[in-house]
Amino acid sequence: MFTQKHAYDKNELLNCGHGRLFGPGNAQLPLPDMLMFDRIVRIDDDGGQYGKGIAVAELDLTPDLWFFKCHFEDDPVMPGCLGVDALWQLLGFSLGWRGGQGCGRALGAGEIKFTGQISPQERRVTYQIDLKRIIKRAVVIGIADGTVVADGRLVYSCKDLRVGLFQNRESFAARPAEI
Repeated sequence: MFTQKHAYDKNELLNCGHGRLFGPGNAQLPLPDMLMFDRIVRIDDDGGQYGKGIAVAELDLTPDLWFFKCHFEDDPVMPGCLGVDALWQLLGFSLGWRGGQGCGRALGAGEIKFTGQISPQERRVTYQIDLKRIIKRAVVIGIADGTVVADGRLVYSCKDLRVGLFQNRESFAARPAEI
């Protein structure tokens, strides 16, 4: 039985990745190496820029992380798509945390801006989403704006991130035009 908390450590996030936090068939985080944060330091169903909820997660950076080794040789930076994926991960977790049922899928974003990069010299990445809207129908959909900050410096901002929770995986393939 899931008990709502306002912060989660790495072991709890791994339990979510194994389907043990929200229950089988419900929101799951990816497992390492695709899990893009080490902890959720704040999650609330009110607050944030729009008063509809906020979630904040952190990733501790070390120069030996897998993506620095391959993106790019002699010019290592964290791929921007991983930062955006972390925001989708956090939004999907937030929907499960609020009681949404079904497996999560990223549905897109309205606008993504890269205003910097994340290098191996940085020590911490902070992800924040501010919930704008939650639609609860046959598919639960969350819409949020998000930021990615490295050592206190804004590097990405996203508007209208969208994640859906689907009761069965097959319904995702049949519905994208409706979302």
